[in-house]
Amino acid sequence: MPVDFRNTNSLWASILTETLKRLGLTTAVICPGSRSTPLTVTFAQTDEIEAIPVLDERSAAFLALGIAKKSGLPVALVCTSGTAGANFYPAVIEARESRIPLLVLTADRPPELRDCHSGQTIDQVKLFGNYPNWQAELALPSLEMGMLGYLRQTVMYAWERTLFPTPGSVHLNIPFRDPLAPIPDGAVEMQNGTSLLEEDFFANCQPLGATFNLQPTTFNPIQEWQQCDRGIIIAGTAQPKIPEEYAIAIAHLSKSLKWPVLAEALSPLRNYSQLNPYLISTYDLILRNQQLAQKLTPEMVIQIGELPTSKELRNWLDKTQPRRWVIDPSHHNLDPLHGNTTHLRISIEHLFQTYPNELVETQAIASYLSSWCEAESKVRKAIDQTMATMDTLFEGKAAWLLSKTLPPGTPLFISNSMPVRDVEFFWAPNNSGIQPFFNRGANGIDGTLSTALGIAHRNQSTVMLTGDLALLHDTNGFLLRSKFIGHLTIILINNNGGGIFEMLPISKFNPPFEEFFATPQDINFAQLCATYNVEHEVITSWEHLKQRLNPLPSQGLRVLELPTNRKVDAKWRKENLGKLAADIL
Repeated sequence: MPVDFRNTNSLWASILTETLKRLGLTTAVICPGSRSTPLTVTFAQTDEIEAIPVLDERSAAFLALGIAKKSGLPVALVCTSGTAGANFYPAVIEARESRIPLLVLTADRPPELRDCHSGQTIDQVKLFGNYPNWQAELALPSLEMGMLGYLRQTVMYAWERTLFPTPGSVHLNIPFRDPLAPIPDGAVEMQNGTSLLEEDFFANCQPLGATFNLQPTTFNPIQEWQQCDRGIIIAGTAQPKIPEEYAIAIAHLSKSLKWPVLAEALSPLRNYSQLNPYLISTYDLILRNQQLAQKLTPEMVIQIGELPTSKELRNWLDKTQPRRWVIDPSHHNLDPLHGNTTHLRISIEHLFQTYPNELVETQAIASYLSSWCEAESKVRKAIDQTMATMDTLFEGKAAWLLSKTLPPGTPLFISNSMPVRDVEFFWAPNNSGIQPFFNRGANGIDGTLSTALGIAHRNQSTVMLTGDLALLHDTNGFLLRSKFIGHLTIILINNNGGGIFEMLPISKFNPPFEEFFATPQDINFAQLCATYNVEHEVITSWEHLKQRLNPLPSQGLRVLELPTNRKVDAKWRKENLGKLAADIL
């Protein structure tokens, strides 16, 4: 029976859960606690919803974020009253900034037990500030049919707001009076059982995906683009639900306009390189050559989604100030450079479908496009030769090797700080269909392991590329091991500290640099992994790493530790990144 009539709270919670199930909810991540008992019981007893118990609230929130990244659907996140919900805050922020749907359900004490030191009680209303798409406090559970209808409709609206107009989180604060356990109360079934079973109470609870379609923009700039032969397309960070369709749409635009595509590695494009002959993967290195950067100054730029990570690219755009269009369906402002920019609130796939007759491939190739392609060919050859002949365990080579080695379609989670930058520098174009995932909304290292486990859960074998500090910041994620279904290989770049800080001017000032910025932790990762019963292996050569990456295991967790030298690797980047394009004019 989808509705639990044992008491008022169980009825209220089960209607909430049944409504979500019919809307399409498949996963609920639940943290232990007393006040959330009615929600926990009903989620745990609903067969069609996977309920995952997680001890640590911050880890739970990032696990939910990872699952939602993979599926594109909201995941419910449940906790008790008090400070428990506050631990969700980093993931709620990331959900907003990276546009991931989450439904946060915080249980609370009733109004009469607030502001009176009743215990485990804080002000939970608008707990997450302005970060949720929408937030509300539900009424106290009631047996009245009108109030049950209110609950159903409010939950339906909450689900809708996690997805539209831009995905993000919704927070429902849900107060419960005692009894919290499903202690039977016959009066509940007598009052409501007949009407709820006779009426089709849940008839309007249908998945909303087919109902909501973004309307195409009424502004059509395609003719203006077609008249320009000094244009570029910038494909920034992106985690599209159907990566190949995304790559096809961008490739079609590129081939129609004969504009090169500067493709961030934190998007699928470099892994579908056969679709587009005008793919540029080495733009960051090319633009370090000042003469070449000036020669390649564009008149127009189409920016798809967010800008890439590259500081070189951002500085170049800021200096040259080309006319720029941003193609993205969200309501966010995606121009941190505040340039001469027009936002087109449409997805690239929808643009492709809306104007098929206007986006026709042409034969002529302008010298501007040829200059980009020639530079890409030369710099890519220099990178590949350098990496192929490098025997030392330089941490940047790990990103290059992954692009050459991972099995087709592998989901890859890339942690923040140096890994995302090394991937942008060195990731080689390929035809593997590898799926990159990341937390580049707020760019923090919180929840790195938990997010990766969420992506890998019930997915094909997955890989995470991370530094030591990012992994240490989320070691409670290892507690998810007993509920995790699937496989995750963690490639741990252990340079004993924050490598990204070595690239900043502060690295020249020691003290206080080493103690307060690099913050080496001197952790024995073999012992740490043993504590959580996680497989651990130290990588001693590049051939050793290749053997461990293809094929990947089908289940379990393992850490492949790659010991590197933080200062030596930073010195290599500073001395060599600029040289790879130095001789190109």
